[in-house]
Amino acid sequence: MNPLATELNQDLEKNAPKVLSMLGSIGKNLFFPKGILAQSAEAKEKAYKFNATIGIATEEGRTMCIPSIMESISGISASSALRYAPSFGVPALRKAWQKALFEKNPGLNGKTISLPIVSQAITHGISVFGDVWVDQGDAVILPDKFWGNYSLILSVRRGARLSHYSLFNDHGGFNLEAFEAKVKAEAAGNEKIVVLLNFPNNPTGYTPTKDEAKAIAKILTEVAEAGTYVLAVCDDAYFGLFYEEDCAKESIFTLLADVSENLIAIKLDGATKEDFVWGLRVGFVTYGTKIPGDAAVVYNALERKTAGAVRGSISNASNLSQSILLKAMESNNYEPERKQKRDILQARAVKVKKVLADPKFADAWDVYPFNSGYFMCLKMKTVNAETLRVHLLNQYGVGLISLGPTDLRVAFSCLEEQDVQELFDTVLAGVRDLEKG
Repeated sequence: MNPLATELNQDLEKNAPKVLSMLGSIGKNLFFPKGILAQSAEAKEKAYKFNATIGIATEEGRTMCIPSIMESISGISASSALRYAPSFGVPALRKAWQKALFEKNPGLNGKTISLPIVSQAITHGISVFGDVWVDQGDAVILPDKFWGNYSLILSVRRGARLSHYSLFNDHGGFNLEAFEAKVKAEAAGNEKIVVLLNFPNNPTGYTPTKDEAKAIAKILTEVAEAGTYVLAVCDDAYFGLFYEEDCAKESIFTLLADVSENLIAIKLDGATKEDFVWGLRVGFVTYGTKIPGDAAVVYNALERKTAGAVRGSISNASNLSQSILLKAMESNNYEPERKQKRDILQARAVKVKKVLADPKFADAWDVYPFNSGYFMCLKMKTVNAETLRVHLLNQYGVGLISLGPTDLRVAFSCLEEQDVQELFDTVLAGVRDLEKG
């Protein structure tokens, strides 16, 4: 094992030994190298004559650039746009995002969490999480309605075993009974479990109520306190897009960040969906746990291991993307502009609910509960969802996503409010076509 990894592990052993036990085999071996980047940082601080350390080009002391590239970049310097960012992320952005986490989640006040590490959006964040924490055969608990990329990242690439429970109960709410049964069953047979909490949920657009969120946290806390290591992964990709009063408006990370030494809450979030900048690919990995020793030492170790995983995969996230986001967050217009876009999505969600309340659709499909996010799902009663998807595409020019034999996902995030009625009328027409044979 590299001496730097040994040093970080010793810090964890001294201050939070259970955190060390929860790391995956790769995570225990991870470290942030004191190589070119560290030497370049030292040179940047001290070299006053020549600095010939890092692999970029300069010209007259400034970042070398091609004017035709910079013509497309307004208001951001070549240094902020074109240079490498640190593997940890741009320091000012990390601090700004952590500050925003406390503002969006008042329940975090008084709690200690790590400084976020910047990932190349949440997909990469999940991959980094897998590298640090997941070993082959580890149990990953998630609902039967889930984002398919989890399988590719955690099952195919990391060899984890995905274990599912039914997301909804018969009353149209989160299935706490199924969730608790699954968590306790896996806890009974495993020293460590991973629980993926993706709210608002992709594909259904469901966020638990405040009471449901508290119950979820209680279940996980009790299992952790009973002796099972719990990694609670909060995929908050669509955070903030809540359309009903009873939605839990704070991340469930808030309820889990410091409840047990046996439970680590990992928050995966980003600007991609929250700030409508999908292609900028900026995400964050943040940790929260109950630490018996020096929290600063523990979080430093976890941040360095996580940054090591970033360094060993993509080296660093885009400096330009991070600079664009940071500049926006510093603008007085940032929050009003975000709210205006959220309001548009909420109006679309309300329209979808209103349209689908029409009894003419009742014999064609059921509507899965939704109250947030980008999506909602239909459960077909009489036709195959994939057959319907293809028919709608070929005969009506309507594109939807099928998820198994019965479920059809509708992204109202890219559907104008005035087009909602026509869309669902068209889907119904497609169902009737197939029923006729």
